[in-house]
Amino acid sequence: MMTNLKLTVRRAGERGHGNHGWLNSWHTFSFADYHDPAHMGFRSLRVINDDQIAAASGFPMHPHRDMEIFSYVLAGSLAHEDSMGNSRVLKPGEIQLMRAGSGVRHAEFNPSSTEPAHFLQIWISPDTLGLAPAYTEWTPAPGHENDVKTLVISPDGREGSATIAQDAVIYLLKLQPGMRTTYELPAGRGLWLHLAKGSATVNGILLVAGDAISLEEPGKIEIQSTAEAAEAILFDLG
Repeated sequence: MMTNLKLTVRRAGERGHGNHGWLNSWHTFSFADYHDPAHMGFRSLRVINDDQIAAASGFPMHPHRDMEIFSYVLAGSLAHEDSMGNSRVLKPGEIQLMRAGSGVRHAEFNPSSTEPAHFLQIWISPDTLGLAPAYTEWTPAPGHENDVKTLVISPDGREGSATIAQDAVIYLLKLQPGMRTTYELPAGRGLWLHLAKGSATVNGILLVAGDAISLEEPGKIEIQSTAEAAEAILFDLG
């Protein structure tokens, strides 16, 4: 393990926060009424919103353009509708990726009348503006729902991943208690790791749910869960 890497920690409690009753949202980067010049994004990664939506509530139809937007469900379910005619209910462990491109409208809501929904919504700036809007989904292959490290989004769609219009390679990490995995960041790239659930150490630094860690020099990180399981999203960005 390399312990002399310059790792930067973004603590969950330092994020922007808005509680609107029906929506409880934490913003890793500047968003809506939260503005922090020190946290405007990371390379092409522009938004990580950690959202909890009350039962039978949600975002009405609204527009987006020129952004690659994906949602990852952590608990409950998330219903999606858009102006391209897509309608889908996502469950935990599933990802939807929408290319807003030249313009699209969508709505997201919690279809349960009793249970809250918890999901991450993530925006990545595209490498090309004005693309045709598109929608796709990623679900784990049968029998691979709990793989330790799974490629979920990439520029070329390799290994069954969803395709994004950006030099961004995104992995889903799922670690049972005490499990570990490593990742080697090549030169010239940046790494952002968001811990979505549980707790884990990254090169010995303890992270809890909502914390993140970043790296902008080549080297290897080791991620190890604690006595509880952990789930994280790892971004390798050009």
